[in-house]
Amino acid sequence: MTGGARVRFAVVGNPGHRRVTLFADAVRAAGLPAPRVLGWRDVLHGSYGFRAGEVVRIDSPGEDAEVDRLLRGAGDPTRVEGGARWYGRFTSVVGELAAAAVDAGARLLHGPGDIAVMFDKRRCHAGLAAAGVPVPWAAGTPLSPVAGWDDLRARLAAAGVSRVFVKPAHGSSASGVVALALGGPGRVKAVTSVEVAPDGALFNSLRVREYRSEREVAALVDALAPDHLHVERWLPKAALDGRVCDLRLVVVGGRVTHAVVRTSRHPMTNLHLGGARGDLARLRAAITAAGGRWSDAVAAARGAAACFPGTLCVGVDVLPSLNLRRFTVAEVNAFGDLLPRLPGLQGTPAAGRDTYTAQVAAVLRAEGAHAAA
Repeated sequence: MTGGARVRFAVVGNPGHRRVTLFADAVRAAGLPAPRVLGWRDVLHGSYGFRAGEVVRIDSPGEDAEVDRLLRGAGDPTRVEGGARWYGRFTSVVGELAAAAVDAGARLLHGPGDIAVMFDKRRCHAGLAAAGVPVPWAAGTPLSPVAGWDDLRARLAAAGVSRVFVKPAHGSSASGVVALALGGPGRVKAVTSVEVAPDGALFNSLRVREYRSEREVAALVDALAPDHLHVERWLPKAALDGRVCDLRLVVVGGRVTHAVVRTSRHPMTNLHLGGARGDLARLRAAITAAGGRWSDAVAAARGAAACFPGTLCVGVDVLPSLNLRRFTVAEVNAFGDLLPRLPGLQGTPAAGRDTYTAQVAAVLRAEGAHAAA
């Protein structure tokens, strides 16, 4: 491709992780040298440097216990708590990476400010709403900061709201997320993957469970609150084959290039929590049959991505309404492109390409256009 011979990539990631490996495969498939890998462990110890002209991809620091310890602090990496500390350290280091890249004459594919907003659900929803992107009723704005269970319950009662998602403001991969339904006095149901240990410590689990004791739910929310909470309306999701569903839409260079239907028997559709990929063609046909428009889902994702102009690729989680006629943005993910072997949508520049190959191609197109100019 035009300009490709001049492009040299570097990746800040965890060496050997499939994110780094898949991106390196895509770079080599484009006929370019393998990207230089700067390990998160080294970066967090201040041992890194960029080279003039490098195109730098910042990838997720997740799934490495030592990296998590350096960001979150000592303790079990499966613990839920510590998100605020993790966020402060992570965003600080990303800012340092950005400054170092500028000094070296390198270019980042993620804007440091964009990352900071995407990893703060409160700021993210506020920004999306201000830009006119449809989001769930953002209880996080009038309710923040939530001091704990008693405060949350009183505020929800005053607002006349009984079903919400309570999310750690800086969490990812559904860590600490609670789908909360309130009934009459003493009636409550919390659906979550959080396991509460006898000593009150919170752990991530691969099994989704229910808590129906108000005492247990109160203890759960009180334990989550110190790391800051985002609260949003629990919108009923559309169903496909008797399972609730939502969409992960990947946006590369302003275009929706990849789409995955995620289905589940419980409110969280994350694939690692028992969710499964659904049939995109069937969902699109159902949307059309219901009088909805697939283009509205695409527009919602594009609008969300446009709020992060310094970032090449984001993953946008879109909720189809029960009647399949409205689409709401629930999350914007800085590292939402790990969808192995998923071909790009027909009619887009990514047709037939996976998410990583599509991003490499987008960089090369941009470099070619810059060279032509």
